[in-house]
Amino acid sequence: MYHIKTIEDRIRVPPEMFGSELEDAVQRILRERYEGRIYKDLGIVLSIDQPKVLTEGAIIPGDSGAYYTVSFEALTFIPVVNEVYRAEVKEIVEFGAFASIGPFQGLLHVSQIGKEKYYYDKKAKTLSSREAGRAVKKGDEVLVKVSTVSLKSTSSDTKIGLTMRPDGLGKPEWFKPKKAAPAKAEKKKKKGDAK
Repeated sequence: MYHIKTIEDRIRVPPEMFGSELEDAVQRILRERYEGRIYKDLGIVLSIDQPKVLTEGAIIPGDSGAYYTVSFEALTFIPVVNEVYRAEVKEIVEFGAFASIGPFQGLLHVSQIGKEKYYYDKKAKTLSSREAGRAVKKGDEVLVKVSTVSLKSTSSDTKIGLTMRPDGLGKPEWFKPKKAAPAKAEKKKKKGDAK
């Protein structure tokens, strides 16, 4: 889920930035420090906006930089267990599919695609069910539910488990009502009426 958090921090402005506008220097420092980083309580920080300097610059003897207390808004994304997302399938592999939710990719294991058994088709690069006649391929939009989250310090180390087993999840076309074929008795009756 996306959030906007107001954060307060103390930062050091190095002397080489003294010639620029203080707000610009602070924003550049905050972006370098926070954007793209993952924090357990915040998730991944996507962008920093509206930095405000709250205190006068403090100088510590022996340090040529100036220290300021600042506040800013951070746009973050943190996946939450049991939340449902619209995801795009990015890759199909033998053991499942990788789908994007926000800035992360989660694993949709082959056992979590549906209640029936799914098989990997190497030639077509799909995961398909023989029983239901359903298939998942790269580029499909699907509704998924987060089943597990293990946030680590980098996106590549973060592990997110996804599922489509609960009712109402999967590809949208799987839930469209099927048109019923006209009954045979009605066809015969219509032929007899035409004479």
